[in-house]
Amino acid sequence: MKKLALLLLTATPTLWGAEVFEANLGREKELPGGKEADGIRGDFVLRNDLVEAVISHNAPNRRANMSTFYGPEGMSPGCLYDLTLRGAANDQLTAYCPAGYGPVSYVRIVEGTPKGESAVEAVTTAASHGGIYKRNEYRVKDGQQGVFITTTLRNETDKPQKVGTKSEMTRFNNKGDTVDGIFWADAVNPAHRCGYAIASLKTEGTKTWGGDIEIAPGQEVVATRFFAVGNSPAQAVGEALAAQGKKVGWVKGRLKSEEGPVTTATVAVPFSKLPVPAYPNDQGEYAFRALAGNLELTVADLGRAEVKVPVKVKAGADSQTETILTAAARIRFEIADEAGVSIPCKAHFEPLDKDAPKLDLGPKERANGCVDQYHSEKGQFTVQLPPGKYRVVVVRGPEYGHLAQEVSVEPNKESVFKGVLKRLVDTTGWISADFHNHSTPSGDNVCDTDGRLINIAAEHLEFTPTTEHNRFFNWEPTIEALGLSPFVKTVKGVEITGSGQHINAFPFEPEDFVQDGGAPAWNKDPRVTALTLRRWQGERTDRWIQFNHPNLTDMFVDRDEDNVVDGGFVGVGALIDGIEAQNGGSTDILYDAPFKLGRSGKSLATKVTQCREFMWRQLLNQGHRLVAVGVADAHAVYGNGVGCWRVYLPSSTDDPAKIDWAELSPKAKGGNMVLTTGPFLQVSTADGKIAGSDLTAAGGVELKVKVQCTDWQDINRVQVLVNSRPDPTLNFTRETHPQMFKDGVVKFDQTLQVPLKEDAHLIVVAMHETMDLKTGYGTSSYASMRPCAYNNPIYVDVDGGGFKANGDNLGFDLPMSNLTVDQAKVLLEKKP
Repeated sequence: MKKLALLLLTATPTLWGAEVFEANLGREKELPGGKEADGIRGDFVLRNDLVEAVISHNAPNRRANMSTFYGPEGMSPGCLYDLTLRGAANDQLTAYCPAGYGPVSYVRIVEGTPKGESAVEAVTTAASHGGIYKRNEYRVKDGQQGVFITTTLRNETDKPQKVGTKSEMTRFNNKGDTVDGIFWADAVNPAHRCGYAIASLKTEGTKTWGGDIEIAPGQEVVATRFFAVGNSPAQAVGEALAAQGKKVGWVKGRLKSEEGPVTTATVAVPFSKLPVPAYPNDQGEYAFRALAGNLELTVADLGRAEVKVPVKVKAGADSQTETILTAAARIRFEIADEAGVSIPCKAHFEPLDKDAPKLDLGPKERANGCVDQYHSEKGQFTVQLPPGKYRVVVVRGPEYGHLAQEVSVEPNKESVFKGVLKRLVDTTGWISADFHNHSTPSGDNVCDTDGRLINIAAEHLEFTPTTEHNRFFNWEPTIEALGLSPFVKTVKGVEITGSGQHINAFPFEPEDFVQDGGAPAWNKDPRVTALTLRRWQGERTDRWIQFNHPNLTDMFVDRDEDNVVDGGFVGVGALIDGIEAQNGGSTDILYDAPFKLGRSGKSLATKVTQCREFMWRQLLNQGHRLVAVGVADAHAVYGNGVGCWRVYLPSSTDDPAKIDWAELSPKAKGGNMVLTTGPFLQVSTADGKIAGSDLTAAGGVELKVKVQCTDWQDINRVQVLVNSRPDPTLNFTRETHPQMFKDGVVKFDQTLQVPLKEDAHLIVVAMHETMDLKTGYGTSSYASMRPCAYNNPIYVDVDGGGFKANGDNLGFDLPMSNLTVDQAKVLLEKKP
């Protein structure tokens, strides 16, 4: 019996053949997997002996993800969503829509296909499509490593019609066209070893395809393409050439060094001016088909000498080659904490040699090699580098110290970087959190989900809810697979997104195999969205509702942006638990106006931008108790990764694995949070009241203020805001009050007397006015930020009649959304 079972197991791949079925009635688990896999119940699985694909079914608002195509007409039923080698679970395609996307009349299985073939058709009838009949057929044939796509367009009107034939596909960074006109694309992360190629096979009824064409009454045009998939773009191009009937032969190679198989190299194939990459497998083997003739391959790998490999390709035959590469120049890291435990961390590299080329360890969207950084899920890792001298810095967020060394990386040799990252900042009783980040399921980015979680762990964030755009999702399986459960805790949530206010919410429970994981739709009125989220899947006392990167003018001043004060979306503040006062790279909590003038990027035009921090302070004075949150809103790993802003939240446990959101939720809703780019700020009254608290105190209060910083951060100013205004008598700097500041981990530890004559909310800001964060972030844009932290307000009732906001607008009316530059200049000139 065991022999029979083994025989069936090993024989299964040879038994695979063409078939098509609807992913339903228990077959949902047969949907292909991969980084960009988006199949749900009701979609059609189309597969042969070599490939498997998903064709989206006709359902309301069917889309691969939030931003496959934006807008109310962005649905894409009847399109190719997923394509991967059979059994590989390695889909890297978001969506391919032949001749465009939009509503269809039906999607169904094509009956009566020849043996060894299966097909699905998506039809839009002429009656529903302005008189133009449209049919896309997706067909697989055994032995063919891709999908045949035939598009038929027919004009059923009595007048000529202009019709678009441009296909839509998202989203690849590295792509191009071969000299034969074959389009190719590489996986965003080359380490996933997947590529695609699209070749035109036949076009009838028109000389052009890919733009707007005119079709005469009754005329029909037909275009057939072959959409190939391979374990590299080069392999996919070879399959496309074969489908075109070209004379091709196999190129099969093996890469070795004295250390064994080389798996990290790229084999550049001259299919075009921009070489098309091929990748070796875990045994160092690569294979692709190419046109008969002579080829010169270029084998390149970071830290190794480049090698040229001449190959003579014979039609219908195999060309075998073996390439011996030098040993890699590299640094092996062994990083642990003070207990000797391997910990997640980040290394960044600065070339020190004159004229050294700019480093490229990989795309910004992945953790294990992004630009000039390497984020690791553990302390043992190896980074290959071009030989030379480097300044290497290893960090793990702002509670740990840093390790810095100059390292000479010699050709063909391994250097070792050992070190202990000491936890310098004592945050006992508090955990670090970021309530807003993304990976590839969100659609507006292509960051690996494992890359996002490694990035989070390396920057020492302990609690990070799953907040993908418009999709209930769960990061927990990825956290467990990476071995990060001792370091990172998540809860399942969502960011509901549209053309107006975005809203984060959690916890929820994703539903398998349904559109958006069961998440609700966005509504223009944020009150409707907030109420919907509050009640979705049943009301929960720990449900968190948060405004993301809010336009506070729209929300609280002028909801339709017509420059007429209408109160915004009246009552919305009572429906949410927090707002993002900090999202991204600014440190403007002490800025003195609700807007500023400046230029963005390379633009020469001056623009008016809102200062959200100042407006938050204004709104507090109007009686809006808006809990401030600081987030990264990360969409990449390098550049727009996590770590720039975070919050500290009181917790009964310091063990991330034991964090309980049900316990944290009332503290978050109560505003017991401190926002920071790194400094750990603690603010409390004499009786232990902290951020978000209310107290009664006639005449004033004592504030205990303590600030700790790691060895790569510092502060030189502590400023108390009384009712959102910087009190000049409560402004302490290293220059004016040197005795109050220290040079160790504890930078400031003082009790401040705050006299009060009226009710007041108190915010303490600790910052360094000139220092940057380069040691922690290297060349990333976050390096230009300043160390900065501040607490949510403590509310003090002076007269015992209950806290009352003073209404002070800080010298400015709450601003309109459409201020011109000239109007803004006038208002800024008049500022007090």
